[in-house]
Amino acid sequence: MNFNILMIWVIVGAIAGVLMDAIVGGMRIGMVGAIVIGILGAVIGGWLFDQLQVTILSGFLGTILEAFIGAILLLLILGGLRRP
Repeated sequence: MNFNILMIWVIVGAIAGVLMDAIVGGMRIGMVGAIVIGILGAVIGGWLFDQLQVTILSGFLGTILEAFIGAILLLLILGGLRRP
C-alpha cells in the first residue's frame, strides 16, 4: 500500500466518520475516532456491498456513501453489544 492510497482511505474515513457523527450525534469521538470508525466502516461497507453485488454510486461519492453506511452499521452493532 502506497502513501496515496493510505491518504485516500484516511480522507474517505474522515468524511464518512464526520457524516456519521453528525447524523448519529452525541458520540463525541473526536476527529481521530471519526477517522477510525470511518475507515472500519469503509471496510465493512465495501465488503457488504461487494457480497450483495450492489453498487450505490460509482466513484469517490459512492465510496464515501458505502463507508458511511458501513460506519452506521458498525455503530449499531457496537451499540447492541454494549446494552445488557
